[in-house]
Amino acid sequence: MVRQSLGMVCGQHLVQIAKRNTDIVALEADLKESTQSVYFQKAFPSRYIECGIAEQNMVGIAAGLALTGKIPVVHSFACFISMRACEQVRTSVAYPNLNVKFMVTHGGISTGSAGTTHHATEDIAIMRAIAGMTVLVPGDAREACQALDAALTHQGPVYIRLGAGEVEDVYKEADRFAIGKATLLREGDDACIITTGAMMACGVCAADELHVKHGIRARVLQMASVKPIDVDAVQKAARETPCIVTVEEHNIIGGLGGAVAEIVSGVGHARLIRLGIGDRFCGIGSYSELLRIEGLSVLNIVESVIKSLQHAQIN
Repeated sequence: MVRQSLGMVCGQHLVQIAKRNTDIVALEADLKESTQSVYFQKAFPSRYIECGIAEQNMVGIAAGLALTGKIPVVHSFACFISMRACEQVRTSVAYPNLNVKFMVTHGGISTGSAGTTHHATEDIAIMRAIAGMTVLVPGDAREACQALDAALTHQGPVYIRLGAGEVEDVYKEADRFAIGKATLLREGDDACIITTGAMMACGVCAADELHVKHGIRARVLQMASVKPIDVDAVQKAARETPCIVTVEEHNIIGGLGGAVAEIVSGVGHARLIRLGIGDRFCGIGSYSELLRIEGLSVLNIVESVIKSLQHAQIN
């Protein structure tokens, strides 16, 4: 499979969209080489605003630009927009329902050795709780470009969360992202794996291993649209499969697992297992090492499905 940086892919894709839509402007907080907004700066220097290390001010500027009819795309790390500028995102942008797009990178624990200050394991929960905010967490290049297209067409604030590392291409040519809809990547009624973001590739690999080695056909739903979430797809899975495993690079409290739990609590008989970061701060290390430590591997998903099915048979 091809591996690509979603920041780079979306940075280049935004330039192509902005060639056709002159209302799009980009804002940055001194991280252009990391977020890849440098592509926009080079293409449209007069439509690019470098705000410096002042994320709260940057969000306020974006709100003002939106009020003039522009479509501001705010760039920074996920941790800085969701926490340092949370009040401005909530009150200056979401409250008046302004058309600002937050294209953030380095989501989850993808900053690795940068440590807790730069990890973003609470951002999905924070953004989900803000009224009117759309939260998108694409998992590969094709899905990310489609999510960016959808975000720029959507009227209102959108939070697009990307990781820092390169990810494998999973989406096929026929796969289509839509806000509020899950993407069915594998068919199956023995279990259901629901992923978001970069965990999509692990979910698909786990489903393939379950089928080949254990004869278990696991449905895989990629839930890049965490808010609004595809309630119908989750309810269907809860009714048709005995267990659901959610997989996310985020705290299991308030993220994808929390959103799915809110839906399945009153529907069906499926047992729910949430894989993600526990109620703790993640350590420091390489990205791959941290994923292994936090139990976010193909093996962890496979074992969770098997244990859940064994538990269901006993009971």
